[in-house]
Amino acid sequence: MADLVCELFKPLRKGTLVDATFGGGGHSLRLRQVMGPKVRIMGIDRDPAVAERAADLGFDFMSGNFADLDRLLDGAGVDPVTGVLFDFGLSSDQLDQPDRGFSYRRNGPLDMRMDPRGARLAAEIVNTWEEGRLAAAIRRFGEDPSARRIARAIVAHRPLSDTLGLAGVIAESVPAALRRKGHPARRTFQAIRIVVNEELEAVSRGLEAALGRLEARGRCVTISYHSLEDRLVKQRFAEGLQACVCPPGLPVCGCGRRPEWSALVKGAKRPDSHEVARNRRARSARLRAVEKVAS
Repeated sequence: MADLVCELFKPLRKGTLVDATFGGGGHSLRLRQVMGPKVRIMGIDRDPAVAERAADLGFDFMSGNFADLDRLLDGAGVDPVTGVLFDFGLSSDQLDQPDRGFSYRRNGPLDMRMDPRGARLAAEIVNTWEEGRLAAAIRRFGEDPSARRIARAIVAHRPLSDTLGLAGVIAESVPAALRRKGHPARRTFQAIRIVVNEELEAVSRGLEAALGRLEARGRCVTISYHSLEDRLVKQRFAEGLQACVCPPGLPVCGCGRRPEWSALVKGAKRPDSHEVARNRRARSARLRAVEKVAS
């Protein structure tokens, strides 16, 4: 959805625009082509391998988790910001590297850390969590109705050491009808990855920090790939879009509440069929965007 991202940020004429999920640098490269010379683009990523790529591409870069956005920007002396972009989830580079352990289609270790320096590995969750706790995580973070069945099968086949082994156990544990609706390991891998990287906590903290840093007329754009991320963004944006909360029927407003920001797109934008045809991974993307209201 790079075209829409560029369209939303293009009106910004000066200041610092933060790409909080730099990844391969695709969005930042496109933004650099369309933004004016007075807009500084700064990248952030928790994967240390990204730092060298960002330097090679000539971007200012801070290595760290966007959950720590306030601390990172304080360290860089940046406040306020004119825009923040979040492209949540995995980068294509991470998914395509089997040794990172994110893919259920390629064999690799049970790792799944976005930051290889992190302490918790997927293997810990798969091989040590008791069945009820494992099922609860798969149900909550994978939204999988077969969570209990999958957790029972994982526990029965321990120890598991690689991604294809785990994916195979999951596939065998669900009815054949579900296997025909897409790979049955997708939701479980998502759930384990979210737990390993504390992704939802990072989304909440990073989004709150970004909205607090925006200058008047500054913009925040998010791209989510599953309903849990998108729900957090939708709820937080909705809070700031709300104006008067007085009971109906009052002759005048008594609360004095004013919207914090205005919506730049209606609801969530989805990629069109042409973009999905070019990139299947974009099919589940949902883009939301707001602009901070001038006081």
